[in-house]
Amino acid sequence: MPLALLALAIGAFGIGTTEFVTSGLLPEIADDFGVSIPTAGYLTTGYALGVLIGAPILAILGSRVPRKAMLMGLMGLFVAGNAISAAAPVFSVMLAGRVVASFAHGAFFGIGAIVAAGLVAPEKKAAALSMLFSGLTVANVVGVPMGTMVGQSAGWRITFFLIAGLGVLAVLGIAALVPRQPRPERARIGGELAAFRNPQVLLAMAMTVLGFGGVFTMTTYFTPTMTEAAGFAASSVTWLLVLFGLGMVAGNLIGGRYADRALMPMLLTALAGLAIVLALLPLATHSKIATVIAVPLIGAMGFATVPPLQKRVLDQAAEAPTLASAANIGAFNLGNAIAAWLGGLVISAGFGYTAPNWVGAAMAGSALLLALLSMALERRTGARGGARGGRIVARQELAPERQYS
Repeated sequence: MPLALLALAIGAFGIGTTEFVTSGLLPEIADDFGVSIPTAGYLTTGYALGVLIGAPILAILGSRVPRKAMLMGLMGLFVAGNAISAAAPVFSVMLAGRVVASFAHGAFFGIGAIVAAGLVAPEKKAAALSMLFSGLTVANVVGVPMGTMVGQSAGWRITFFLIAGLGVLAVLGIAALVPRQPRPERARIGGELAAFRNPQVLLAMAMTVLGFGGVFTMTTYFTPTMTEAAGFAASSVTWLLVLFGLGMVAGNLIGGRYADRALMPMLLTALAGLAIVLALLPLATHSKIATVIAVPLIGAMGFATVPPLQKRVLDQAAEAPTLASAANIGAFNLGNAIAAWLGGLVISAGFGYTAPNWVGAAMAGSALLLALLSMALERRTGARGGARGGRIVARQELAPERQYS
């Protein structure tokens, strides 16, 4: 794997830290601003919606900018957003800072995914994508627990100032390690939008929304679930987040490795496992041992879906990947926003802090059904193409061996 992937992972590490650290600091932030925990959960929803909106906009606006320069500029926006959050005098200003930082998120991963995939041979694309997203997962092993620990001991504002510092380090890493990228050809908006007429692209994005969104029904309310429902001390949240992060790292690497061999079986396995573990977590919280087992499993199953889903979109939108790639990153965060909102609804309705996990299980199960539909449609399309001897056959002859074996 090229060393340039390390630079992209540094940026992903900073983004992953800021995205997930609010889960560990939600009570402190809510108390400081005098708002309820469900209201503080809007920091997750707002961030996710910012990614959804910002990803396609910045991907199009930056279509004429060399990709290396664009990645550096996006990390500069990330630094500004986290600095605003750290210095926010009121909750609304912090929410605004989260949205500013989130605008960098989708375009960074969308453009970064294209750069990462272009640095390796076609049969190693998913593995390269998993290296990019490894920064996001390692953030949950190192960045998020450390940020939570610092925030609980020295104040959450210090955590966000340190995250802004991570963004500066990422800019320097990209400048030093990512090779110079040629200026992209003039983007044709019509060509980029044409990818969304492919039902397989839309199905993959719907799977992204529902599948990964299921993870966030647990992570958004992680701290109250572990302390109020499972009975862990507040000091235990840090190492529980480390366990979750280790699961994410393992799932991301496994998903990337096996998606290059058999993409759809890997995706089906991960989605089924995620739905099952999320459904069992409310029961597992009656036992601390069972909870400790379930937490990393959710991380592993959730992030095992990331490389295959992103590769699925890149493959299906190969002729115009920029907007589709960025939009799929936005789809991850649309799922996050929906999950955080639905989780807040069931908590506010009095069902308790474990109830959002049942919502997440239903979302992951729905994504599994869409994956099965996608497979059925692709096989039917391939069969029709074979009968006609048309162009589709040439494009899909390798698909069964690569994706379904």
